[in-house]
Amino acid sequence: MKSARLVSIILLLQTRGRMTAADLAEELEVSVRTVYRDVEALSAAGIPLYGDAGHAGGYRLLDGYRTRLTGLTAGEAEALFLAGAPGPAAELGLGPVLAAAQLKVRAALPRELREHADRISGRFHLDAPGWYADTDSGGAPYLPAVADAVWNSRVLNVLYRRWREPTDVERRLEPYGLVLKAGRWYVVAGPGPRTFRVDQILELAASGEEFTRPDDFDLAAYWTAYQRDFHDRLYRAEAVVRLAPGVRLTGPAGDAVRANGRTDPRGWTVATVPIESVDHAHGEFLRLGAGVEVLEPAELRDRVAGTVAALSRTYDVSPAYNESRTHDT
Repeated sequence: MKSARLVSIILLLQTRGRMTAADLAEELEVSVRTVYRDVEALSAAGIPLYGDAGHAGGYRLLDGYRTRLTGLTAGEAEALFLAGAPGPAAELGLGPVLAAAQLKVRAALPRELREHADRISGRFHLDAPGWYADTDSGGAPYLPAVADAVWNSRVLNVLYRRWREPTDVERRLEPYGLVLKAGRWYVVAGPGPRTFRVDQILELAASGEEFTRPDDFDLAAYWTAYQRDFHDRLYRAEAVVRLAPGVRLTGPAGDAVRANGRTDPRGWTVATVPIESVDHAHGEFLRLGAGVEVLEPAELRDRVAGTVAALSRTYDVSPAYNESRTHDT
């Protein structure tokens, strides 16, 4: 809608300063001609917007001009308060800042939008960590220091614990950004860049040295590519399984079942699914009990069969077995 686009132009200029018509067109996904017409409409409405010609030209707002948040829709107001994550903000040392910012935004909203925001805050709560996260281990004690280095482009010297030998290694980090994934904080740092778990930092020292963050580095794009590469490296083997009716796999395995699964006459689904390793798949498939049968590879099938046999002996309820246990005690 044109009205929403006009508000977006004002907010873009208010937050970014001078922007060319081409920049605005790319940001709003419209033509440059449309931007020209929108700028004329804003000027006619009394918005103090000025255009400068030349190589360093562009549109800008009169210094000091600010607009109130009357352009927010109900959905935007709801999304704004739903996006506020008090837990992660507190971990970064920004809890009071987030609360103050939300208070100011709420005060600037019209009454009906303020009611929408209050409703979303009262009905949705974000709890990022999983159920089995270790809350007694101290979490990531160096997270505030890492966040400060991210903000100020400061080099960090750390002692880092990794999974392969040697486990404890010294690393020089140029922290580009922080990512919160499934309750864990990760720092993406150069050179490379590479990804490090913040809670695996054993020691940290700020060097005082500054670094220059690459202008073309996009944290969101990097993380998307990193996750894709992670899954490609993670699932390097395959297994053929039969799933009972109603049994569902999740993640890449579930995707594989939907893509290549075929139903046999008994209603079971046969599919080839990706697995991390025989050890990992052994534990994951055992969780499904009798709802899954491993057909291939033979090594995995034998491992599962051996565990099932051992469980059967452990939980044997035959009279002879119970009598022998009674005499043993």
